[in-house]
Amino acid sequence: MKIGDKVRFLSETGGGRIAGFKGKNIVLVEDEDGFEIPTPINEVVVVETDDYNIAKVHTSAVPDYKKNVRTAPVPDPEPADKEITFKAPVEERKGGDVLTAYLAFVPIDVKSMTSTRFEAYLVNDSNYYMRFTYLLAEGNSWHLHFTDEVEPNTKLFIEEFGHEDLNGMERACVQLLAYKRDKGFIVKPPVDVQFRIDPVKFYKLHTFRENDFFESPALLYNIVENDVPMRPLVIDAQQLKRQMYGDREPARKSQQPRQQDNSFVRRYDDPQSRGKAPLRRQHGDILVIDLHASEVLDTTAGMSSSDILNYQLEVFRRTLDEHKNAKGKKIVFIHGKGEGVLRQAIIQELRYKYKKYTYQDASFQEYGYGATQVIIR
Repeated sequence: MKIGDKVRFLSETGGGRIAGFKGKNIVLVEDEDGFEIPTPINEVVVVETDDYNIAKVHTSAVPDYKKNVRTAPVPDPEPADKEITFKAPVEERKGGDVLTAYLAFVPIDVKSMTSTRFEAYLVNDSNYYMRFTYLLAEGNSWHLHFTDEVEPNTKLFIEEFGHEDLNGMERACVQLLAYKRDKGFIVKPPVDVQFRIDPVKFYKLHTFRENDFFESPALLYNIVENDVPMRPLVIDAQQLKRQMYGDREPARKSQQPRQQDNSFVRRYDDPQSRGKAPLRRQHGDILVIDLHASEVLDTTAGMSSSDILNYQLEVFRRTLDEHKNAKGKKIVFIHGKGEGVLRQAIIQELRYKYKKYTYQDASFQEYGYGATQVIIR
């Protein structure tokens, strides 16, 4: 059985000519449409062999000057030693022409969450190729951590990591560009999304759930779904304003002519001139501080969203410093649900500036869904 032999299949109809070999037991049969079909050798039978199929020899015309004879013939290489050129075509699925992709984390040993290592994958659940970059933040800058191409309807291994690496993964970014090969396609916009990865989740088994992509539970972060990217980690001024006030609208000032003297428009560079004592109340042994902008500021006129946020954080810091010697003291800060900007800023302060203090979501029944309880340590 040689390249060029005409064969037919034993277990099904059809056949073709031998185009090559894959290993010792697989023959590549080229059908009349030009497709190469890998088939076990024992499943085909030769039906026609022509003279041109006989292995030819090549002679080297280097003369022997003593005897004036040619060197011995050199045979063709064995078919099994030839390079394999066959590659199965990419399979597309119905409904896969919309982009869906995930960043996935899979524990290697789900029975030992406190010590197991994890694997990271990029899951491509679409009919498009994806060229992607995986970035991690270090301070105020981003660093390229991994880049590659993932084929349609497959997943690609990125790396293995342990609990000791989680602190450097709190801010991640995935950028991807989608396309198809060898055929026309609808152009998709580039995707650029950022995540906040909570290290605490990697110690809890229930955060890893059954899924369609892995045999074991996995933690999936959505990058894009049905062509819609995950909401970027960017908050505009209007969203921030809504978060500051919660469900309450700021009181409308009566329309009066603005005076020109500096005593009427108090500047933010003198916070005490426009700030007021935050609303405090005792709930049993718990001190409750309302950080809504309308509660800590007389007016927000002339202040940007970042100015308001900075002042709310200043109230938060002053409160903690005031009670720093009250060990075991519980303080509930009401920040509102909104877009979560103030809450995220408070959590950052607690993680990096007040590391000894413990914190948790305050009682939903007592304070709703927009409050954080801090215990002084």
